[in-house]
Amino acid sequence: MINSVSRPHHAHWPRRLPRELVLPQTSLWFNLEVAATRYADRAAYLFLGQALHYAQLRTQAEAVAGWLQAHGVARGDRVIVFMQNCPQYVVAVHGVLRADAVVVPVNPMNKADEFGHYIADSGARVAIVSADLADTVARADAALPAGQRLRHLVATRYADALPSGDIDPAERPAPAVLQWLQADPPLPTGAHRWVDVVAAGDRPAPHASGPDDMALLPYTSGTTGLPKGCVHTHRTLMHNVVGGGQWGYGGPESVSLGVVPMFHITGFVYGVLGSVASGGTTVILPRWDRELAARLIARHRVSHWTCIPTMIIDMLGSPEVAQFDLSSLRYLSGGGAAMPQAVAERLQRDFGLTFAEGYGLTETAAPTHANPPERAKLQCLGMPIFGTDSRIVDPETLAELPPGQVGEIVTHGPMVFKGYWGHPEATRAAFIDIDSKPFFRTGDLGTMDDEGYFFITDRLKRMINASGYKVWPSEVELLLFKCPAVQEACVIASRDAYRGETVKAVVVLRAEARGHASEQHIIDWAREHMAAYKVPRIVQFVDALPKSGAGKVMWRLLQEQEAARGR
Repeated sequence: MINSVSRPHHAHWPRRLPRELVLPQTSLWFNLEVAATRYADRAAYLFLGQALHYAQLRTQAEAVAGWLQAHGVARGDRVIVFMQNCPQYVVAVHGVLRADAVVVPVNPMNKADEFGHYIADSGARVAIVSADLADTVARADAALPAGQRLRHLVATRYADALPSGDIDPAERPAPAVLQWLQADPPLPTGAHRWVDVVAAGDRPAPHASGPDDMALLPYTSGTTGLPKGCVHTHRTLMHNVVGGGQWGYGGPESVSLGVVPMFHITGFVYGVLGSVASGGTTVILPRWDRELAARLIARHRVSHWTCIPTMIIDMLGSPEVAQFDLSSLRYLSGGGAAMPQAVAERLQRDFGLTFAEGYGLTETAAPTHANPPERAKLQCLGMPIFGTDSRIVDPETLAELPPGQVGEIVTHGPMVFKGYWGHPEATRAAFIDIDSKPFFRTGDLGTMDDEGYFFITDRLKRMINASGYKVWPSEVELLLFKCPAVQEACVIASRDAYRGETVKAVVVLRAEARGHASEQHIIDWAREHMAAYKVPRIVQFVDALPKSGAGKVMWRLLQEQEAARGR
């Protein structure tokens, strides 16, 4: 419990909400136990018309937990979950938690060249994946030293959770997506089928995890090196799981649209954990499709939708937008990228919806700030949420700055992670001490107004925000150096009308590739070796990269030149 001093936003705090939360002193698994007891026959998830009820979710998760323990997974062991949004994702997560193990969510867009790091760094010995990604995992695993490899691979077809008969036209995705969902690709030798794991009927040992045990190890990159795992406990996650429902008028009557990727911290907290804790129903969309999303909102009377602004922009750009029935929506929230003011105003004018932006990071289990829906400000991060103390400080002196001045956003709160897995130096560098409390340095620059609402202006960290996906240039550069045609590369952000920012690579070719390799050649190579959102959309060839006297690439100079071109 935080005994924070009075901050400016307290004067505008919603009267319906407590300042701080009283959290359950239990594990996240217990939330499913409660919901399955209270709402056994209620649909926890709907997947293109097929319901997964709370009692079924608990039974399947217990079966997964029992199988994991029977195959050597012990308390605190890490288990990778690697698939697109589907009911099996939720079952797998709760199965891992029931087994007293730790979930390692990995972006399903990652290629084999990227995936091996998540196995080796986390020390995971089991991965639960979708069948279409099983080969990616197997190839990444085979490239690792024998002592770092997975012991077991469990693969599920998306079709395992689809209706057994025809899918209702109102729920049916595009033909190519449906073909992908119904596919049954061959599995690597030795892989276990999901249906067999669930059917095995193994019973788990009594649940032993408590609030301060590690529950989640999501990965985030930084200014240097490969992605780092963020240590989250049941308690740090529980805060935003419980708080999200109170902030957004959630409850067992709520129906949410689950389209934000579940591997992402926002989708994980709200789409996997939060809706289960509240006893609500989540309508799962495996891939973004604006027309299908609108049909599902109307058909299932969706009341809550957490999304990224590009989804709203795309939906409003549909030629069918005048026919969309969004009247059931009563809470529309999101973040990850700025919502253009013109789009937010159109939402209010045409649909009576206020987009309540929030702000948070993987390190903070999603939100540290949110806009109260009854008093939201446009293009604003919102105010610090329950029990959270956020301030603006001078990045150099670390002195707190008054309202209106630009500085670094720092946060102390119950949702802040415990540190970077295996990186004590990076953990120490991520925190500062103010008033005898540890504050996490977000690396984002912003201001606070007189009412205690926060606004982002820039960032200290070198990062590209493409449609809400965080792209870390150093990671893309490390991958590009593997390209046979690339001698050197510097990755920067370029303005993009739709994505906000997109990835640009400034490349020096190897001597033997000059005159032969094209910009498209580099882009095509990148598509084969890295997640789609990281792939440079723009490639510029140069004879040499600008460097400092110490020999470091002057990326900031290139970024400033690019920004000047975009004005």
